[in-house]
Amino acid sequence: MLFTFTFKSFSRRSYPERPFIKLHCFRNQYDNDVTVWSPQGRIHQIEYAMEAVKQGSATVGLKSRSHAVLVALKRAQSELAAHQKKILHVDSHIGISIAGLTADARLLCNFMRQECLDSRFVFDRPLPVSRLVTLIGGKTQIPTQRYGRRPYGVGLLIAGYDDMGPHIFQTCPSANYFDCKAMSIGARSQSARTYLERHMDTFLDCELNDLVQHGLRGLRETLPAEQDLTTKNVSVGIVGKDMEFTIYDDGDVASFLEGLEERPQRRVAQPDDEPAAEKPEEPMEL
Repeated sequence: MLFTFTFKSFSRRSYPERPFIKLHCFRNQYDNDVTVWSPQGRIHQIEYAMEAVKQGSATVGLKSRSHAVLVALKRAQSELAAHQKKILHVDSHIGISIAGLTADARLLCNFMRQECLDSRFVFDRPLPVSRLVTLIGGKTQIPTQRYGRRPYGVGLLIAGYDDMGPHIFQTCPSANYFDCKAMSIGARSQSARTYLERHMDTFLDCELNDLVQHGLRGLRETLPAEQDLTTKNVSVGIVGKDMEFTIYDDGDVASFLEGLEERPQRRVAQPDDEPAAEKPEEPMEL
């Protein structure tokens, strides 16, 4: 759609009309609001919110028979800024990792904390994980059906332990939620999901340390070839039987990274008649 703005002279002397601004707007007539359906049965505003999840740093969740583990990749906005927290504590038996808009995640996390406190105050027992996920699904459903609202632009991996055992749930901006054996969301998360699918059969019988190692290996698949996991950019959250949800950051992660084998280098085969490309002094920032 092309908008052309023109000025007309009101003096006696006439001037030809001349364009002032030419603005090209590539818009979709069905994405103005979240309550508008496209002829293909799609709600574009929800799809845009789900794209925001793909822009966030990757996070991995997986579980065994006795524990649930979250592993997240932390980012720093600049060299002068500290790494953002990607794993948040909800209750003694529940924690979440996030991918997407941190501000939206903070609001949802506060809601989840309040629901857990209400359950302990009213019923004198911890809130079941599945019940909490149902409540968060109902809250995220509201802005998808009201005019003038926007969906929450964040995806969550919820790890918890209750009478039914360990749980890993995934929530989406569309208000859908899924009970998972293992899952990864965020940027380049497809590589991590491929790793999880290959080793999924071994997770149930894994010891805790081995389960964390699988999570770290899956998370490492999301990194470019020139980067690796360090104590600064990795966060681990663990909950299980007789173990409250605990977050490991910075130096606490070192013990898990020590058992991680060195990442194999990915080399591109060079033709015999062409010299190998020179390695740049510093890796490119992605």
